[in-house]
Amino acid sequence: MTNDAEHVASDPNWWRQAAVYQIYPRSFADADGNGIGDLVGVTSRVPYLAELGIDAVWLSPFYPSALADGGYDVDDYRDVDPKIGTLDEFDEMVEALHGAGIKVIVDIVPNHSSDRHEWFRAAVAAGKGSPERERYLFRDGRGANGELPPNDWTSIFGGGAWERVTEPDGTPGQWYFHLFAKEQPDLNWEHPEVHADFLRTLRFWSDRGVDGFRVDVAHGLKKDLDAAHDDLTTIHRAELFSDGSHPLWDRDDVHDVYAEWRRVFDEYDPPRTAVAEAWVHADRRARYASPEGLGQAFNFDLLQAGFDADSFREVIAKNLAEAAATGASSTWVFSNHDVVRHATRYGLTEESGAAGGTPVGADGKAWLLAGGDPEYVDDALGLRRARAATLLMLALPGSAYLYQGEELGLPEVGEIADRDRQDPAFFRNTGVEIGRDGCRVPLPWTAAGTSFGFGPDGGAAPHLPQPAWFAEYAAEAETGAPGSTLEFYRAALRLRHELQDAETLDWLEASDPAVLAFARPGGWRSVTNFGDDAVPLPGGEVLVASGPLPGDGTLPGATTVWVR
Repeated sequence: MTNDAEHVASDPNWWRQAAVYQIYPRSFADADGNGIGDLVGVTSRVPYLAELGIDAVWLSPFYPSALADGGYDVDDYRDVDPKIGTLDEFDEMVEALHGAGIKVIVDIVPNHSSDRHEWFRAAVAAGKGSPERERYLFRDGRGANGELPPNDWTSIFGGGAWERVTEPDGTPGQWYFHLFAKEQPDLNWEHPEVHADFLRTLRFWSDRGVDGFRVDVAHGLKKDLDAAHDDLTTIHRAELFSDGSHPLWDRDDVHDVYAEWRRVFDEYDPPRTAVAEAWVHADRRARYASPEGLGQAFNFDLLQAGFDADSFREVIAKNLAEAAATGASSTWVFSNHDVVRHATRYGLTEESGAAGGTPVGADGKAWLLAGGDPEYVDDALGLRRARAATLLMLALPGSAYLYQGEELGLPEVGEIADRDRQDPAFFRNTGVEIGRDGCRVPLPWTAAGTSFGFGPDGGAAPHLPQPAWFAEYAAEAETGAPGSTLEFYRAALRLRHELQDAETLDWLEASDPAVLAFARPGGWRSVTNFGDDAVPLPGGEVLVASGPLPGDGTLPGATTVWVR
């Protein structure tokens, strides 16, 4: 692979083994000093991204939004939130990224719109039985006067999944369905106008130079709200269903939507790409990744696995086999905007709330439910394991998805005051879960300054507060610093470009059960010691190591090395 701009622009298979860097725009870089990251801020950091060595950026939503769910409540799918930029600034950002040989992937949110979307405002204003309401999922309530919701289903963010509207004449009226926050009404994907409008959106951004799409809640579009399903209690566990029978998730006919989208993607040269966020039964993920559909689907299996050699091997083998069977390439991810950063997950102690059988380094949910107390995190151990896991992941065939700040070794910010939190999961589950704000705190670029370089000195405070200890993780402090996590990522990604030229690996036998080793075409190997004790260092030239090697011929615990 190469990061040469001309090659990247013309290669239709660039995505198969790409290193993709997720940018959460509101927390990346604030150029205008309003406390919110913006597109000009992204453009200003293109040299940093190019030096990091990524192939693409994935932008989380930048659309107009009331931020009821971090931008995933979209007011207008074909515009930019004025607080973070303009369409002209979007075009300038794309031009700058493409000029550096970096592709652009944007989030698309097809399951639901915002309640401020023009369609939803029209639906409420038009009243019961109107064509406008057919674009959403409106139903009459139960009870003598419709005062009860159509059923007792709950939303993912807590509370009921139905919200009642006031009719144009001022009387209480129908209810609309929302899998997420009440500000996110679900669209009716049986309606042809919904299909047509999203095809228009795909072309709108593709025509502006976007190279691909990350599809939010890809498994949730098609629904069967027949009353026969009203007593179903497992409405949030799509992975339990392997036959397409769930009324809300992973229904077979959702793939008709993506077949339509694929025809649009293939109108372009090179074809536009897509990756599905689909939390489904493992046996059903392949259809989302098929060449006739989106082409790739996230697998979150490594993200959910413990820091354990056997668990990693099982996950990797299964997903590579699945990718080979579908003609797709696999995807690997440890952190994103929805989960506890893996540098923290891997450092959780038994007292953190993650005990009771939860593997160390699993998704961190137990820690969030226990309040996210940083006292229960061994930061040094967590970072050592995170770097080892990341270097192993970067050695795998397939696409590697990185989340902004992980290249700095950033841990989760647990100590956010309730008054500063923004995640609806926190407000709907107060006292139960602290939410996802801890992985969304604005990045530290400099060790000093009122916002650690996130915005200009004297500008508005960042939209989420940064802790004082961010100074030691600043990009400025890590640049050129031997052994820093940033320089480690740069070295690993540079080598990955030089070495990654096939989509296969061969497992190697290890003398210690805590060691996981595999060979890649070209004569290089990845070896990870998941244990606590040192093991013999494999022979050959050391290309890169996730941590310091003692020089005594051993590989320390929680360390990965590439050798040739």
